[in-house]
Amino acid sequence: MENHANPIVRLTFNFSLDLIKYTENLEALKKYVISKQLLASGTSVGANVMEAQNAESKKDFIHKMKIAAKEILETEYWLYLCEKSEPYPNPGKLLNSASDIKRVLNKIISTTLNNISNRK
Repeated sequence: MENHANPIVRLTFNFSLDLIKYTENLEALKKYVISKQLLASGTSVGANVMEAQNAESKKDFIHKMKIAAKEILETEYWLYLCEKSEPYPNPGKLLNSASDIKRVLNKIISTTLNNISNRK
């Protein structure tokens, strides 16, 4: 998967791997609630991006990518909470990755929407 030709698939997969390590650290610190929320939303990003690769239509593709975009926003929220909470490990690299993913997803969505409207 790491060598997948599609950059957003590769980016979200690697993000999920890093997130798993981070949430395992949270679990070790007994930060179970945040860990579970973060793991669920963060890995959902890549799962939705992967589903979009086999979308039934452009509309379905956009829908799945928009879900991924919502999930990365939720993930950022949990990461910011971790960043601002004193006893939590710093999620700096994950926040940077989330920002990159958000930017790429928004570009993919807007480009696809523009392509659809230009065909009409």
